[in-house]
Amino acid sequence: MTVTVDDRIEREVYVPAPIDRVWRVLTTPEHIRAWYAPGGCEIDPHPGGRLRFRWDEHGEFHGMVERAVPDALFRFRLALEPDHAPADPGEATLVEFALSPEGPGTRLRFAESGIRALAVPDDAKAKHAEYATLSWTSALEELAAIAAASHN
Repeated sequence: MTVTVDDRIEREVYVPAPIDRVWRVLTTPEHIRAWYAPGGCEIDPHPGGRLRFRWDEHGEFHGMVERAVPDALFRFRLALEPDHAPADPGEATLVEFALSPEGPGTRLRFAESGIRALAVPDDAKAKHAEYATLSWTSALEELAAIAAASHN
């Protein structure tokens, strides 16, 4: 049986909030806990900086920031397996958030790529893509709601 695996997940959302507010919600631990990693988050949002996302039910996932341009772009590698620092592309995917002003708000574009390059069987890649699609879609909706309601 052949398993088809998407290599890239893409989503975008309009956020009715200024770009600097969306950036803060996207990159600060107290906000990330609310929209993505309820078990906690540590982040050094600079190139080469480490990040950790925690979930009680999934464990702690490690990553490394590749690029961070305030109010524009946040890109990092995120390990496929919990409690493992990604050392090469076969162990991590590339996650990217691109922000651009749109009217009074912000257009937030998201992509996770490198799924086909993961060093796991195709069925595990397909399962990751399916789960990641659902979880990122939900997380982006939550991020947009928090940014729209936030005043700090």
